Amino acid sequence: MKIEIDFTKSAQDNASDYYGKAKRAKAKAAGAEAAIKRMEAELKILENKEVSKPKAKKQITKARKQEWYEKFHWFFATSGALVIGGRDAHQNELLNSKHFEDKDLFFHADIFGASVTILKGGVSASKEVREEAAQFAACNSSAWKEGMGSVNVYAMKRNQVSKSTGKGSLGTGSFLLTGEREWYRGMALKLVVYVESGALRVMPHIGLSHLKQRIGKHITLIPGDEKKSDAAKLIGAYLSYDDIDHIMQQLPTGSFKIEKGE
Repeated sequence: MKIEIDFTKSAQDNASDYYGKAKRAKAKAAGAEAAIKRMEAELKILENKEVSKPKAKKQITKARKQEWYEKFHWFFATSGALVIGGRDAHQNELLNSKHFEDKDLFFHADIFGASVTILKGGVSASKEVREEAAQFAACNSSAWKEGMGSVNVYAMKRNQVSKSTGKGSLGTGSFLLTGEREWYRGMALKLVVYVESGALRVMPHIGLSHLKQRIGKHITLIPGDEKKSDAAKLIGAYLSYDDIDHIMQQLPTGSFKIEKGE
């Protein structure tokens, strides 16, 4: 043990200094010991509370299996028929090559930059259901981004739509169309958004009258000045739907005007 002596002080003063240091050290040690005891007691109380607390059952949330058509724009017509539309040129290609069958109808807005929209079983569908598909095709076209109020849409059968020109294949998203087209003039750009069984749904406004009693609270959308991200937040808040990114994925490209409905 090393002891330092201050030779400028007397032996009595040095002794007094060491006595004071020892006294202070002892007091600190006692205080530290008391603090440790308090912490140990508090920890024991917390441990007892944790043991006595009933264990909460672990919530296991299973992700809902996504249907094959949900990667596209889609809705079920009032007849129950599935309508699917491409989100881009590659999806337009996929719809034509894989999901467009002889009994279906091909819809396309008469404007550059539009979704290929397929009405499953469309050949035998009613005029009303065909109009629903036509309006959906209109809304998922560049006409929405351009802020147009309406656009013409045409429908064709499987044997009228081809990728071959006889001189080679067409580019991605381009098709050779032959024969008479079935026209739907002045299709209004108007969509309805609602939540059913916890899932977000987007449908053409033309079918709302058939489903209004069933869907209840809903949002009507037309082209406007509201940014897509802001519109999605307003839709989410009104319909109590938290997944804003999912809402944005379901909407056309462009800006919006929102009308609330009950």
